[in-house]
This record gives sequence, C-alpha cells and structure tokens, in this order.
Amino acid sequence: MKTNAMRILDSKKIQYKVNDYSNTDAVSGVDVATRLGEDVNRVFKTLVTVAKSKKNYVFVIPVNMELDLKKAARLLNEKEIDMIKQKELLPLTGYVHGGCSPFGMKKNFETFFHTTALDYSAIMTSGGKVGYQIEFNFNDVKDLFDFKVQDIVKD
Repeated sequence: MKTNAMRILDSKKIQYKVNDYSNTDAVSGVDVATRLGEDVNRVFKTLVTVAKSKKNYVFVIPVNMELDLKKAARLLNEKEIDMIKQKELLPLTGYVHGGCSPFGMKKNFETFFHTTALDYSAIMTSGGKVGYQIEFNFNDVKDLFDFKVQDIVKD
C-alpha cells in the first residue's frame, strides 16, 4: 500500500520507514506514539489552518503539543488563524483527518515545522492514510518542498 506521501518520497529517493498501527484503536497522536512505542516528542501531527485573509497554512508539531494560533498569526502577519473545519480537509489537501501528511497535498501551502524537529535524527508524521506513520530523517526532506522551522507551539 503506497500513499501519495510515500510516492513523493520514493520519487525523490528519500528513505523512510512505514510504521503500521492500523490494527490498533489509536485515535490521537499521543495514542499512536504510545502504540508504536515511540517518544511523543518525535511523532508529529500535521495541522491545516486558514487565516482571516483566507490563506491556508500548514503546521507540523509534536503530537503532545498544541499549536499556538496567536503566535502563528503574529509570525505570519495575519490578524487571526484558525484550524480549518474537518469537512474542508479532504477537498483542500487530498487527505482525511488523522491521515494528513505534510507531503503530497493537492497544493503547496506555506508550511512550518516546530523547532523540535531539529532535535532528532528521525521524526515521524502521518504516512498519508489513517493507520500509517512514516519515519524519515528530517534533513533528508529539507529540499523536498519549501518550509520553515519555527517555535509555533504554546509554552
């Protein structure tokens, strides 16, 4: 089973490992990390937002942290940023809630990884389908698409 995210990593010859938790009842990112026996600080969730300007932004943060929407808005010179409605995720990105990968969305959105991604030789994100996480070397994806690394979580 290959997802769009995996196909993109394959096409760029970026090595990754697929971690399958599809046979568990894990729902939250923390549950997923626990089921996989992973450090919650190196398992990341992909959050898609919309600003008052109607522009969409993507934030990739550890599953045990919360996106600071006010900090994100200030960073982007936006008046306000909110999470998009769950029903808007699939048409906008091509991914469903719980299976949204930062790789292979329908469009390229301005994307930010939390600074802690730099603390690990490898991190994990959704593999593009609920039940699958992909583990990869963060440095290997820096040329895959344009993203920034910022402190974007609540203190």
